[in-house]
Amino acid sequence: MRVDILGITVDNYSMQETIEKISKAVEEHAAIRVVTANPEMIYAAGRDQQLKKVINSADIVTADGIGVVWAAGWLGNPLKERVTGIDLVQALFPAADQHKWRIFFLGGKPGVAQRAGNQVARNYPGIIWEEFHGYFNLKEEVQLLEKIRCFQPDILLVGLGAPRQEYWIAEHLELAAVSVGVGGSLDALAGDVVRAPERVQEYKLEWLYRLWKEPRRWKRQSVLPRFVIKVLWQKLMPKTP
Repeated sequence: MRVDILGITVDNYSMQETIEKISKAVEEHAAIRVVTANPEMIYAAGRDQQLKKVINSADIVTADGIGVVWAAGWLGNPLKERVTGIDLVQALFPAADQHKWRIFFLGGKPGVAQRAGNQVARNYPGIIWEEFHGYFNLKEEVQLLEKIRCFQPDILLVGLGAPRQEYWIAEHLELAAVSVGVGGSLDALAGDVVRAPERVQEYKLEWLYRLWKEPRRWKRQSVLPRFVIKVLWQKLMPKTP
């Protein structure tokens, strides 16, 4: 079942259910897209019909952030839990390690994807991996696409930032069994960005911690009040027959 939040339909899957669906897609060599939708992306889709179409046509749309979970509950359709990009990626690694999945890390500044792959491989040596940075030009993109096709990944993790990564994945769906837009998760995997302490995560205040650590994010975070207002309005406004 999908929950409608400002016109974006989010899957009501638990983390475990999401992992199971991705694992099945890898086993069947399907070509599916996974969008990790946060409030900023959902709000932006309200002004961009093409982005809305790309998100809603994805095979899996997860609730990336407590704001999305809150919105679903307020609208009367509570979600089982939030499934953020970084948490989803980390939850996939044990299965990837066990089944020796091939994972391609794409994104970040030069060196970030490589460090992310090295860090992951230390803990999960069964994973076969490759990487490429996210600052490629048109000429480098030809090389990138050839590299991915030759590697034949089971999982393609794309951290190009939203909505660029969503458009890019939709345009190159054939590259992997499962393609996931992961935003800045590669920076976290590489150790360049430190996640909030577990207690902060438990209280669902990771967004506040990141704002404190990275004040430049305030422009992006300023979308949150507008997102809240639109969600409140969605519930108060009568539905058109």
